[in-house]
Amino acid sequence: MKNNNISIKDIFFILENPSELKLNSSTKKEINKSYERVQKIAKNEKAVYGINTGFGPLCTKKVSSKETKSLQEKLLLSHSVGLGNPISPELSKLMLICKTKSLSKGFSGIRLKVLDRIIYFLQNNLTPLVPEKGSVGASGDLAPLAHLFLPLIGEGFFWDGIKKIDTTKVLKKHNLKPIILHAKEGLALINGTQFILAHALKAISKLDYLMDLADLAAAMSLEGFQGSLAPFKKELHELRPYAGNKKVASRIRSLLKNSENSKSHKDCDRVQDPYSIRCTPQVHGATRNALSHLKDLVTIEINSVTDNPIIIDDNVSISGGNFHGQPLAIALDYLKIAASEIGNISDRRSYLLLEGLFGLPVMLTENPGLNSGFMITQYTTAALVSENKSLCFPSSADSIPTGMGQEDHVSMGSISGRKCIEVIENLEKILAIELLHSAQALEFRRPNKFSSPIEKTLIYIREKVKKLENDRILSYDIEKIVELIQKKAINVFPDI
Repeated sequence: MKNNNISIKDIFFILENPSELKLNSSTKKEINKSYERVQKIAKNEKAVYGINTGFGPLCTKKVSSKETKSLQEKLLLSHSVGLGNPISPELSKLMLICKTKSLSKGFSGIRLKVLDRIIYFLQNNLTPLVPEKGSVGASGDLAPLAHLFLPLIGEGFFWDGIKKIDTTKVLKKHNLKPIILHAKEGLALINGTQFILAHALKAISKLDYLMDLADLAAAMSLEGFQGSLAPFKKELHELRPYAGNKKVASRIRSLLKNSENSKSHKDCDRVQDPYSIRCTPQVHGATRNALSHLKDLVTIEINSVTDNPIIIDDNVSISGGNFHGQPLAIALDYLKIAASEIGNISDRRSYLLLEGLFGLPVMLTENPGLNSGFMITQYTTAALVSENKSLCFPSSADSIPTGMGQEDHVSMGSISGRKCIEVIENLEKILAIELLHSAQALEFRRPNKFSSPIEKTLIYIREKVKKLENDRILSYDIEKIVELIQKKAINVFPDI
């Protein structure tokens, strides 16, 4: 890992290939130089926050040079107050990778030995267990980061498959001794935004794919409804040239290229379609624009130093606010609203296909009355959409003072991140149901042939779920499509 900037793609490459995570010689030199600076400060009589003083509201309490090591260990212990279910191992690993990048920039005063141990954890699939609740997003993600790094000092737990295992057993198995932290090291480890950042990275990874899938589901619904292609024409979107809108319109055109079904109703007398069909580029495009904004911010955050204080040179140590999660907190709140809207419009398309319009049978079943068809699956999308709306209250709009008023404005970005993932996971299920509805609708447009991407998608779906002839337990079908989505197995996008 070099000190030059890395990308979101690089982070996920390291996640899949941890053996590729290495520190080059120039990076190591900067890390060692920063550590030496901290040691000089620790021995100095001048008070420097977190190095020879207490923390938060105790920042005026001086600590002797003999007590600095004990101070750092106590910091991790006292700040490990997280509660709730553990976050996924993937999120914990993302936190480790992002923290390694931040600390390796050479402004945190941490030893190379500590970074080497973190890298060892990653490369040997030793994933610390981190509770999901307890961070207010400033001064960074204190509680989650404290739990993440407890194993460095021989405390806390690791993941062992789906179970947790005591750190002492794991360290013994790997012939590792707990690390005794030096001045500033504990503070460098727990100050930062890596919990929020990990959630943002996961949100980006999931939503990137889901946006492609949403465009695909919309194209299939349009085909099933036999809607008009006019709202997707390039000329229209050049007159309101948002990047996201233009991309969606282009993708829909590509997804429907050479469709016999589209050609079959080219000269129909329909004037215009409902908004859920006609305004797909504007709604999906707005979410793509929001996603692009978050990507820009996350790229900056990955390559930033977010602990405190920051050691600038031999004479300058700045106690500032780079740990504050507000830049990501607001964007994550924005993104969860944007993701929720994709579910909202998807539900409307799912509903539209059930109304028995333009040659489709009511509830997409050949024998309505005896069969309920897909009536109740739309109830599920309605429930999920409503749940998402309740999750969309912006956590970053709230702040509760902590630390005896020293930390009197906090971001709540950790909650923004957690809720954003919840919204996106609900969206997976909503889109799965739209895909089921649209696939069923397309069955009633045979013998017309569809475009190559849509025909390929129908094969993916029908390999898991057969056409609905008579009522059956549809939750099984939904779960099979959700599994395809979570594995990113519906993959026609290279074709367009």
